[in-house]
Amino acid sequence: MIPSQMPPKKVLIKNGCVVNATGQAQHDVLIANGLFERIAADIPAPDNCDVIDAAGCYVMPGGVDVHTHFNIDVGIARSCDDFFTGTRAAACGGTTTIIDHMGFGPAGCNLHHQLEAYHGYARGKAVVDYSFHGVIQHIDDAIIDEIPSMVDAGISSFKLYLTYLYKLNDSDVLRALQRLNEAGALTTVHPENDAVIAQRRADFLAANLTAPFYHARSRPPECEAEAIARMINLARLSGNAPLYIVHLSNGLGLDYLRLAKARHQPVWVETCLQYLMLDERLYSREDALKFILSPPLRDVREQDALWCGINDGAIDVVATDHCTFPYQQRVALSGGDFSRCPNGLPGVENRLLLLFSAAVMSGRISPERFVSLTSGMPAQLFGLWPQKGCIAPGFDADVVIIDPKTRTTILHSELHDNADYSPYEGMVCEGQIRHTLSRGKKVFSLGKFTGIAGDGRFLKRQPFNYSDT
Repeated sequence: MIPSQMPPKKVLIKNGCVVNATGQAQHDVLIANGLFERIAADIPAPDNCDVIDAAGCYVMPGGVDVHTHFNIDVGIARSCDDFFTGTRAAACGGTTTIIDHMGFGPAGCNLHHQLEAYHGYARGKAVVDYSFHGVIQHIDDAIIDEIPSMVDAGISSFKLYLTYLYKLNDSDVLRALQRLNEAGALTTVHPENDAVIAQRRADFLAANLTAPFYHARSRPPECEAEAIARMINLARLSGNAPLYIVHLSNGLGLDYLRLAKARHQPVWVETCLQYLMLDERLYSREDALKFILSPPLRDVREQDALWCGINDGAIDVVATDHCTFPYQQRVALSGGDFSRCPNGLPGVENRLLLLFSAAVMSGRISPERFVSLTSGMPAQLFGLWPQKGCIAPGFDADVVIIDPKTRTTILHSELHDNADYSPYEGMVCEGQIRHTLSRGKKVFSLGKFTGIAGDGRFLKRQPFNYSDT
């Protein structure tokens, strides 16, 4: 039997603390054929088996990052991470599944146009498993009629924008919410009030106030919170359509979402690593263009409100919104003018370790809550359960092993994305990613990337059903 025809070795992870969203235990984990086969207190090593000693470490489900933007064209630039470099960085940071928000296509294109384009971007490049969110950039009868076939193709979540070039008005949002609900899809939304942004931006530019600081002032927390409240009510009016708010950055918006949850409305909340770890004081730095993103970084009071939501369960998911434009490109395109700078930050490699350090090692949350935020709930909400997000027999053998006893300093020179900086440069984390396994294969091990381009599979996701979550 030639090597390529040899049956895959089993993998045994021994002596680790296995953590799921529902509990933790000192267990061994046996992997066979890319799936978890057995989890028990003491499993003898079978023949033809690789053994990983996880003594003193947490053994957790591989991360599920449901908000990335790889290879996205934003008109003035294309993000510098494609589906190879982006998923390579993900793997090296313990994330084994990504769901990418597809960018806008040509004006008037149908939904499948971008799906086919993104299949082309990812095919043969992705290191870890992936899927896409649909993007709705206009509404007409043809788009409404096309939604069910997208869900049949495994795209069971769609993004609406309330700002940017292809923003939707309220009547279009209502039609989209109703049809997506009927078709078994989850509506995700970028919530900012476009009129507020346009007016404030125009005022600042007229006064020649173009420094990065005014990017934050042009998109205040109330601008985001108003759009969140509007979406909550529109979803309620659309047959209680399920709603997922992406990249929440402020406390007032979270208050509105708490009210909706208290009324048992099916709404879920995502925040991103940057809003927990960074704040608007960075806009006073000489290199402030590095931190331009939308919504912008907020002051520490908003950051504190988000941490309260992490602590008490009001926030359901922590993602990244990974969207990379090199610093030198930002400078060249913008000339220092915030209105001409492409938006977005890198972070897919840093999400798990930074959150683990800041939240688990600090005592803010339990390891179980960490798993819920970073893999369990994302998998359940986005049609990947019971395939991803849990260490249990029959699930894909996606694993991150974290050593809590070793410190890691974040240095971009040691990261694996394609940017030229990290917004988290120099931060010290309590913990270290030891190994990442994607369907039982090591894609990162002891500081080295070991994955292979093209090993990642497209995930055809199940229709949304919030009763299962």
